Amino acid sequence: MKIRALIVDDEQLARQRVRLLLGEEADVEVIGESQDGFEAVDQIQATRPDLVFLDVQMPEMDGFEVLRRVPQALLPVVIFTTAHDQHALRAFEVNALDYLLKPFKPTRFKEAVQRARDLIANKHVGVAARGLLALLGQTPAPRVARSQLTRLAVKTPGKVTFVELDQIQAIEAAGKYAVVQVGKENHVLRETMSSLESHLPPQRFLRISRSVIVNIDQIQELQPMFKDENLVVLKNGKSYPTTRPIREIQQKLEFR
Repeated sequence: MKIRALIVDDEQLARQRVRLLLGEEADVEVIGESQDGFEAVDQIQATRPDLVFLDVQMPEMDGFEVLRRVPQALLPVVIFTTAHDQHALRAFEVNALDYLLKPFKPTRFKEAVQRARDLIANKHVGVAARGLLALLGQTPAPRVARSQLTRLAVKTPGKVTFVELDQIQAIEAAGKYAVVQVGKENHVLRETMSSLESHLPPQRFLRISRSVIVNIDQIQELQPMFKDENLVVLKNGKSYPTTRPIREIQQKLEFR
């Protein structure tokens, strides 16, 4: 019986390395790759892999947050991969999980795959998932809690303009910058989406994709599309695709 595996890593060479080593495992089938956390959450829910090779440190959403966002019933066996030997990762071993320190050797890789193989064959995936959930519950959030913004300071040549949060319609990623939409104006900030998201009040703003945050009060309607993709339409007529379930966004609108 084939073990269906998903590879998650923001580095292409790292994904290729895992895929190459899995080529030596006749009973393992690679069903896909994800290059970021958002994509990983979507693929895990859509394809329901038996095994996931999951990079711990990724921009925007790390490996821990990926697993927090996956429904408990869909949690697979996880082999973490990391470039840093953090002692906390050793705790995963007592929960029938494993981790690989980059660059990992073929013999160590085979040991991790065999361990996952034994778990899956003995129907202990649920036990591993419960252990993982317990550990995640004890793991501190990767970001230090920060104070929330009440206004947004926008620096322009010769002055600093303060924008009220309720005036913001959406924020879009543009490389290392964020474009804040206020009416017909766009303000460019040298901020990452993750940094902005951590400062914005979650009851007022919702990140609907890797590259878009919207003001909840600016949402006009939600439109189901295809392949589990939905459309968020704002009052200004702009629309953005999202893979978040419509019900989840609807609850955010109703109970904020």
